[in-house]
Amino acid sequence: MNRYPWWKYAIMLIALVVGVLYTLPNFFGEAPAVQVSSGKATVRVDASVVARVEQLLQQASIQADFVQLDGNSVRARFADTDTQIRARDVLERGLNPDRNDPGYIVALNLLSRSPQWLASINALPMYLGLDLRGGVHFLMQVDMQAVLTKRAEGLTNDVRSLLRERDLRHAGVNRVGDDVEVRFRDPAVAARALDLLANQQPDFQWTQVADGDAVKLVASLRPEAARRVQEQALKQNITTLHNRVNELGTSEPVIQQQGLDRVVVQLPGVQDTARAKDIIGRTATLEVRLVDDSAEALAAAAGTGPVPFGTERYVERGGGPLIVKRQVILTGENLTDAQAGFDEQQQPAVHLTLDAKGARIFRDVTRENVGKRMAILLFEKGKGEVVTAPVIRTEIGGGRVQISGRMTTQEANDVALLLRAGSLAAPMEIIEERTIGPTLGADNIAKGFDSVMWGFVAIVVFMIAYYLMFGVFSAIALSVNLLLLVAVLSMLQATLTLPGIAAIALTLGMAIDANVLINERVREELRNGAAPQTAIHLGFERAWATILDSNVTTLVAGVALLAFGAGPVRGFAVVHCLGILTSMFSAVFFARGLVNLWYGRQKKLKSVSIGQVWRPDGGNAAKAEG
Repeated sequence: MNRYPWWKYAIMLIALVVGVLYTLPNFFGEAPAVQVSSGKATVRVDASVVARVEQLLQQASIQADFVQLDGNSVRARFADTDTQIRARDVLERGLNPDRNDPGYIVALNLLSRSPQWLASINALPMYLGLDLRGGVHFLMQVDMQAVLTKRAEGLTNDVRSLLRERDLRHAGVNRVGDDVEVRFRDPAVAARALDLLANQQPDFQWTQVADGDAVKLVASLRPEAARRVQEQALKQNITTLHNRVNELGTSEPVIQQQGLDRVVVQLPGVQDTARAKDIIGRTATLEVRLVDDSAEALAAAAGTGPVPFGTERYVERGGGPLIVKRQVILTGENLTDAQAGFDEQQQPAVHLTLDAKGARIFRDVTRENVGKRMAILLFEKGKGEVVTAPVIRTEIGGGRVQISGRMTTQEANDVALLLRAGSLAAPMEIIEERTIGPTLGADNIAKGFDSVMWGFVAIVVFMIAYYLMFGVFSAIALSVNLLLLVAVLSMLQATLTLPGIAAIALTLGMAIDANVLINERVREELRNGAAPQTAIHLGFERAWATILDSNVTTLVAGVALLAFGAGPVRGFAVVHCLGILTSMFSAVFFARGLVNLWYGRQKKLKSVSIGQVWRPDGGNAAKAEG
């Protein structure tokens, strides 16, 4: 009756082992480390940088615990702070020979001290949030009106070009707020223009209205198109901010959307607010120029001659020099989109979309320079680098440009990202700014840990004193619940914040409620005269419906907080919901396994240790130990 099959005990054992393995990294603390990330938009950090870092450290006789590629940065961990400082200086000199033009950001950081064998199974510690580690918090407002205005201005130029190409005479194209008005003197021409514009610009609603003796076409952005334009601008801003904060050497920055037009930027460990604001607000510009392929330019690129007049020397992504003409053909203002894809030969390529003005200029330039190279440059901090320099194969019209040849799929994605997210799509303003010191963060950790620990101890003492052996089973199940909750949060690489610690403390109090229900139900069956084995079985079976109901209703409230909350509320809700799920497993499945293991094999069980059981008539239950 009260026996588990072997596979249920196997599940309990596996859950216990997994919980221990993925909880362990949180107890090793952090070690000093050095993080190497890209200092320029055109510099990639890959396995070759790992080899360079290892070589530089070996030449300087500096021993690192490990050097590994982690996302878009290389991280090296060391035994102490002195070695960390020495390694930072060595890597700074070796990777950035020109201090005025650094290609890499070499920053001090902290990494978990957990062994590599734990990291190899992806057993990593939880990240600490801003309130626990200290750092900078920004709340930024995106100017969505500027996005719509820019879209309307782009339509104004596109309409002029379309009407000129189709030889449709108009009396003026003007932007009025977020709408565009086109006037015609001839109703027949207006009708033809309406068909053309409605077909070519489907994102806009075109309306024909009378304007005295003339006819006026009014274009207004459709609501769904306006929403899409704003969402794309917000996503591009978030992508750009992610690229920029890499320079700060921040471990796990939080950059996320809040509401429809706000972005939260949290940089744990960063205390220099001025530098953070400077990098976040940085602008980048894009330029398209022709490459000078004359004999003088080739000699200048090889270093055997001076740079010809009217040209400049730049560096390609591969590191080779390139002589580019000073004349700017197009800028980033003419680029509306850039997406990675494939060409006709199914080779990786980047597809660009230009506005009407850019398309016209690009068509003329490509027609006159077939066979020559065209350089796309990205300028940041006053310095420019060549993102790509493809050969012009044929005249390119229609505003759709394809860049292909000698690039991998990853490189195509990188180039598209650089071209699309080189600068912010919409202006942003910092409307809230907070700085949290590391001392306050350490104090928060200590207080949060104490609250969880003392709450846990108080519950365990009460349960053992009141329910005796069944209280011990409840305490062990509660320990497993805490273990599994921390393990799940670590596996999800969640960011632990102060509200998250509060949710853990609350989960402990709520989790023990299920054990109280079970224990009291067992007592009730004993009062009614049931045999101990029968009382255990009925106690667990009949308490299950109540436990399920209470946890489901609580879970509904947690899901509501998760769906509609933001910031600290959302962090609380995540831990709260996970805690409910782990508590149901530990309180019912795991606790019953312990009871079955202790009492289930006793065929002639006379009593159970569950505290004093009082009969309705005032006597003691004979089959319970007091």
